[in-house]
Parts: sequence; structure tokens; C-alpha cells
Amino acid sequence: MTTTMSIRELTRNGSMFGEYDYIDIEDKKSHEYKGVFISAQYADDVKKFLEDKIAKEKQKKLDRMMKYVGKGSIHERFENLTSSQIKELKAKEQYGE
Repeated sequence: MTTTMSIRELTRNGSMFGEYDYIDIEDKKSHEYKGVFISAQYADDVKKFLEDKIAKEKQKKLDRMMKYVGKGSIHERFENLTSSQIKELKAKEQYGE
């Protein structure tokens, strides 16, 4: 069973928590949807669902980034040099000493 309540109604009628599977929370003045209260019996299922969803979103972002990782490789002559040493070496090669 489900219902819609305001935050005020929810805090005044704490006993309502046990009567419903979930309760939609709505601001009665602005009719703005605020969220949902999930009954304790479904809490673990909802947490698992959200953890999986968040993990998939993170993996999706990581997969997009991984397309570009390792594309730029450094030439062997620049290995073990700091960025300032690389700049100095490039300047010497381009403009001479």
C-alpha cells in the first residue's frame, strides 16, 4: 500500500510508517515532490538497488575516460626527466644552445 503525505503529516503521524510499503513526500503548498519514504522491510532491497545503480554510473564514466588513457605516450628520450627538464631539452633542440 502507498500514500502521499506532507513532511508535517509524516512527522506528526509516526505510526503511519508501519502501515505503508512506501510513502511519497510532497510539499503541500507548492506541490513539489520531495522524495519517498521506504518501509523498513524494503530498505535493504532499495539500498542494494541504489548501490548497484551508482556503481554502474561510476563504471560508465570510467569506461568513457579509459578510451583516452594511455593515448599520449612519452618518447624514450624524455623518460625520467621532470617537466622543466623536458622543456629545456625541447628548447635546446628547437633553437640550439
